[in-house]
Amino acid sequence: MAVHAGYPTTRYEPSPLIDLTSKAERERLSPSAVRAFFNLVARWSIRDEDAKVLLGGISNGPYYELKKDPDRVLDTDRLLRISYLIGIFKALNILYSRKLADAWVRLPNSNRIFGGQTPLACMLKGGLPAMQAVRRLLDARRGGL
Repeated sequence: MAVHAGYPTTRYEPSPLIDLTSKAERERLSPSAVRAFFNLVARWSIRDEDAKVLLGGISNGPYYELKKDPDRVLDTDRLLRISYLIGIFKALNILYSRKLADAWVRLPNSNRIFGGQTPLACMLKGGLPAMQAVRRLLDARRGGL
């Protein structure tokens, strides 16, 4: 019996990885990412102060300019942060009703990741690694784990 090196063939192709270091890719993705970010911040009832922290500690001037004119090119870090938040938003809306999905980040959570605090507080304190952990948790729940 022949042993094949590598992965078995499949008719499904994986999604191509996006190179966020490419300015052209960031130009393409940024405007819709910014709009999605402000939409989810509104749905989750997140204060501007907390939204600025979720974006990596952006100051008032650039934050309100971004809010007023979303057609700007984001850096890799901000795009990645928004990507995690969009994934969290999507998973919540698959798992729960709209009302609970929109409130979930502001509700105290007994999961050991959160230790009784809200997922929002966890993400505000823990930054990108915490966003990644929340996203993984919700993706696992979506997958039935």
